Amino acid sequence: MSTQIGVVAPGFGGICLGPNERFHMRALFIQHDHASPVSHIGDQFEARGFEVQELLIVPEDRFHDPGVTATFPAPTAYDVLVPMGAPWSVYDEVTIGAWVLEELTLLRAAHAAGVPILGICFGGQALATALGGSVVRAERSEIGWYPISSDEPGLVEPGPWFEWHHDKWVAPPGARVLAHTPDAEQAFVVGRSLAVQFHPELTASTLRGWLENGGRGYLEANGADADELLAQTVHREADAAVRGRRLVDRFLDTVAFADEDTRAADLCGS
Repeated sequence: MSTQIGVVAPGFGGICLGPNERFHMRALFIQHDHASPVSHIGDQFEARGFEVQELLIVPEDRFHDPGVTATFPAPTAYDVLVPMGAPWSVYDEVTIGAWVLEELTLLRAAHAAGVPILGICFGGQALATALGGSVVRAERSEIGWYPISSDEPGLVEPGPWFEWHHDKWVAPPGARVLAHTPDAEQAFVVGRSLAVQFHPELTASTLRGWLENGGRGYLEANGADADELLAQTVHREADAAVRGRRLVDRFLDTVAFADEDTRAADLCGS
């Protein structure tokens, strides 16, 4: 964990820390399936001083029968929540209702308590739904590397970013939509949280895992070339990882904890 100097520890009631003191921060990554590792996104949270914990919802032996039950922790036990992607739809309560409704309750409670959320793809759609928006079937799927139009490139860069989704969100009331493609919104900020429709965590290894777990057949059925997509990803993954790490930094610095330095200065008299 990196040393924090003169800042307020999130969730610790505004404790003033000296130059040789550290506070303990925890980020919970909600992994909905076994084939989606936290990769460099988790690494960057660790580089920023977070203990990264992972909660797997659907284990490998239930991937084709994902109606499992799940126990979610209290959101205030963590300083950041990161709900990740999933191959299912937020609105498919027949298939995943046993746990997705509980997750929506968790995200709603986290938002109400001021716990920041970084929602990735399905996780962003879940955040939208939890806060009064919705998720609908997109007119066209987006699969592959896409540039996006960003109103705030200092937060969400134009990419290209990796997309794999056939649903899209309707942003919740009060959200600030700040990026889009012709087919779907790509990012919104609400309170201390950020949702992105793309996959900043994707690596070639992750994509191989998706292809091995039904993705190849899905692409072939939709006339796409899985091997070409993998080759593109191998070519782009190093640059994409740098963008993904920057996204984490900008989320933490300008969305999740944007007011912490000001509060620290007020509390510490600096």
